Amino acid sequence: MNGPATPHLADALSLCMIVKNEERNLARCLDSVRGLAGQLIVVDTGSTDRTKRIAAGYGAEVVPFDFQCADFAAARNRGIAHSIGRWILVLDADETLDRAGVPLIERIVALNENAGYFLERNNLSSGSSCPTTDYVVRLFANRPNHRYRGRVHETIDASILSGGGRLHQSGIRIDHNFASDLEARRRKNHWYIEILNQEIAADPSDLSRLDFLAAEYHQLEMFDEATEIAERIAQLRPLDPRAHLFLGTYHLLYKPDLRRARADFNQALKLRPGYPEAQSFLQYLDAQEHTQASPQPTGAHSAAA
Repeated sequence: MNGPATPHLADALSLCMIVKNEERNLARCLDSVRGLAGQLIVVDTGSTDRTKRIAAGYGAEVVPFDFQCADFAAARNRGIAHSIGRWILVLDADETLDRAGVPLIERIVALNENAGYFLERNNLSSGSSCPTTDYVVRLFANRPNHRYRGRVHETIDASILSGGGRLHQSGIRIDHNFASDLEARRRKNHWYIEILNQEIAADPSDLSRLDFLAAEYHQLEMFDEATEIAERIAQLRPLDPRAHLFLGTYHLLYKPDLRRARADFNQALKLRPGYPEAQSFLQYLDAQEHTQASPQPTGAHSAAA
């Protein structure tokens, strides 16, 4: 079922995926890259449905992976180890590639470049009509040092940079459509928090784990815990304006301390002059203080009486 790849891509691009029980989504994902990658690698972490059969029907190499000890980076790296293409494209089963990006992929893989490319990901939940957008490195040169890190929220960015590579934006888009099961999402949040705390205890120097930990607490609306993590991040990255901006938003919106919020935003602005988000929050604080300081109209006192 896997059609012939574009001739000059056939030996240049490998698709790598990790899956488990994705019979509902997998065919749609693989159809979106039909004829693009000469090699399809599907790392299966224990499917009990038709996932492996569907993957094999598309000509994919199905690689079993023992996931009793959860480690998403290790699973992704198993797929990379089987890749023979000069470039690797990574997708999840509930994602599809926007085919408008194929010419860009063709131009990128024609380069002998030590680099990774950010793809724009549009995330749409079944329970929402408003997608959110983020950017993820999903297309990168196949080099021995390019490997994922992190048992959860795994990323490859740091290994590309540490190997002398560069990261670039691209105009390539993927669409991420996922089912919204709030209770399942909360269980996953708690599971990720447990694993992230284990990773932080094992390697306190990996500050990326703290960023993800704050995000998990935020999704659970555990704002006290998220604020505490944001404070640790700002202390550990004192020259990072984004760290101070995020801390300011927690002190403004979730654990209100307007004095500290102002100090956070001012620090972010000092580190990045002209920082528009910091300026916007400071203007908001100025407006709030002006409103509170203004004398109340006489009519308002009469109405209250």
